Amino acid sequence: MSISVLRTADAWWVLSPTGAAKIATEATTTGQLLADGLAIAAATANSETVPVDTLALISPVTGPCRVVAQMTNYASHVTDTGGDPSTVPMTFFRKSSGSISGPHDDVIRPSHVRLLDYEVEIGLVIGREMPVGTTVTDDNLADYVAGLVVTNDVSARDVQLPQTQFYEAKSYPTFTPVGPALVLLDAEELKRFTDLRLTLRVNGALRQDMTAADMIYSPVRALQSLSRFQRLDAGDLLLTGTPVGTALSAPPRPVQVIASLLPPATRWKLFFGGQARNPKYLKDGDVVEATIATDDCAIDLGTQRTVVRDAR
Repeated sequence: MSISVLRTADAWWVLSPTGAAKIATEATTTGQLLADGLAIAAATANSETVPVDTLALISPVTGPCRVVAQMTNYASHVTDTGGDPSTVPMTFFRKSSGSISGPHDDVIRPSHVRLLDYEVEIGLVIGREMPVGTTVTDDNLADYVAGLVVTNDVSARDVQLPQTQFYEAKSYPTFTPVGPALVLLDAEELKRFTDLRLTLRVNGALRQDMTAADMIYSPVRALQSLSRFQRLDAGDLLLTGTPVGTALSAPPRPVQVIASLLPPATRWKLFFGGQARNPKYLKDGDVVEATIATDDCAIDLGTQRTVVRDAR
């Protein structure tokens, strides 16, 4: 049965039907907490609770940690940009853990960023050491994935695209809201991963709505690939891609062909000129709500609500 872990600045909590019960632990990091399974279990039986809405929740994933992300991992997202999902390779990039923020913190848009985008994603939280060479299978996935979190891979598209690399564009402070809960799952619950529905709304308008069944490369395949070269430890975070519906939109294929004949400076000027007219990019005051759950709510990662603010 899933256990939802919450975090405040001074404590860890377990969510219950009557509120939140404090976990009696000395853990200060997510990795340390995951190693203190007895304290988590004891808190689930604690009848002394406080109302959740009285807690100032922060990210249940602590930094510093490794934040690794999968690129173009939903078929709908690839198709929307004119690609063929069957030809998309498995690709990873890194984000700074300094970009992690809480589920209700403001997302701060740097003054030089004009095209601020959103990407709701399921985050896998690693539960134990995974040295390079670790063998990950469907049967032992739950040994390495402790639980799941709601994440938003916020992206500065006008920084990302000309640089042809993602690290800066996705690593500004507050560009990875995480939470509200770290939902610990057992092996049977993890088998329902593809039933999880990702939704994202901006100012109440639905932008993204797709289940993880649309995913090209599953968590098992992603971890199999990563374990060939990347060590992971308890508390590290893997973002698993986003479905169709982001603000970024690719030009029609004929336009792309014509644009490819233009000098790079001219091509980018035309592209960003068109994107600047796209009203879907985030602006000051926009409210972003991201939810991930199965349709029957048997597994519910919760809803994060963040507000975009321009840097002052």
